[in-house]
Amino acid sequence: MRGAWLLQLPGRHRRTVRRIGPPRLRAHLVVDERKLERNAQGARLQLLRHVATEHVAWLLDRLDVNVVLDVGANRGQYARELRSLGYRGRIVSFEPVPRTARVLERWAADDPDWQVHRCALGDADETLAIHEGARQGRLSSLLPATDFGRSWSEGIDADRTVEVPVRRLDGLWDEVVAGVAEPRVYLKLDTQGYDVRAFAGAGDRVRDVLAMQSEVSMLPLYEGMPHHTEQLATYEAAGFELAGMYPVIVDRPTLRVVEFDALLVRSPAADG
Repeated sequence: MRGAWLLQLPGRHRRTVRRIGPPRLRAHLVVDERKLERNAQGARLQLLRHVATEHVAWLLDRLDVNVVLDVGANRGQYARELRSLGYRGRIVSFEPVPRTARVLERWAADDPDWQVHRCALGDADETLAIHEGARQGRLSSLLPATDFGRSWSEGIDADRTVEVPVRRLDGLWDEVVAGVAEPRVYLKLDTQGYDVRAFAGAGDRVRDVLAMQSEVSMLPLYEGMPHHTEQLATYEAAGFELAGMYPVIVDRPTLRVVEFDALLVRSPAADG
């Protein structure tokens, strides 16, 4: 096999080292051959997610970000990953589902610059019922699932709903950046179909956001969630331009991408 070495490591599974990228990069990937054969698509997605995470870490460093707004925090996976990659600025996590938020608060308890807000973000201050999804609440949404969404995952639209507070971001802005002398803000949106409404709730404060990421939809999992073309047009109209797109979910039977993570940076022209 060209460009690969066979390694003899402890255990019965064989690992292969494959070169990735151009030769000048000198980057290699160690793969478990059996797992790769069983789920090649999943392995590629995991690799791309790793690249996306590295891209985010690079953006935070390059832009000197000192406040990350983690909207749709779930159990704090995103924030913990940022800490593991060396980000030491403020993290403000928003998670509306009570039992998920309790786990999030435990993770944040020993981190003095990690705040947790038990609310969703939207385009109005109100109280709404959230559909509490499976997978430890990762599929929870303020929107009901589509037929495609239910076929993709039977746990996406659980019977359990709970009333949660929804807040506009511009009404919380002064609180979340309080004590930061010169806030340099990165906005991460992962709200299971509610990203555009959460973004709208930032109002004029979007001008203070240096970069952002949002899950953009190709195949809607939830009723009323916009197509990626509408999402990207909304962000571009507010002064953001694409810096990268990485697949998050793939529909295995049809090989179609369901959602991408879009990374966007503020256009220099937006500040002109």
